[in-house]
Amino acid sequence: MMVLAFLAMMDSDVDKLNAISHMGMLAKLVPLAPFIVAVIAVIAPFAFLSVWIWTRMRLAERKAYYHAEMMKKIAETGGNSALEYFREQDRIAAAKRMGGRNLGGLVCIAVGLALMIYLGAQPRGLREGDYLAGTIPLFIGLALLAYGRWFAPTPAAENSDARRAKGGDSSLRSE
Repeated sequence: MMVLAFLAMMDSDVDKLNAISHMGMLAKLVPLAPFIVAVIAVIAPFAFLSVWIWTRMRLAERKAYYHAEMMKKIAETGGNSALEYFREQDRIAAAKRMGGRNLGGLVCIAVGLALMIYLGAQPRGLREGDYLAGTIPLFIGLALLAYGRWFAPTPAAENSDARRAKGGDSSLRSE
């Protein structure tokens, strides 16, 4: 029994000695801490970016594969289902484009208003009327929003323009 107690005490002393020697090693690393943090701060975003790009590429590859498989199945069924599918895909793409234009316009409007508020709240050390610099993104946003809402071609107009360009619209042919 006594031998086991002595061995346990010796083992704890060895652990204490190992802990002290590791503390000395950590004390040597403390001056390098800013350098280590800087290296990690430089490497980490690129590592994250590479993993993000890799996952996006895998997603696009899977999406293309499933799309091709679905197109094979639609082609095997025959009929107008393939044509209807393409029209639906065009409609969805046009809706996304219009939504992107509208969102871009709203973001520009918000940036312009925020810039005007920020510059207007500054002390009068600035020249009078400097807050009007916010009207630039404001009007760009209004133009984007107006184009997306009223002036952008509709999907039907885009399709007829594409048919005319290919020579598929018989109403424009001279006979």
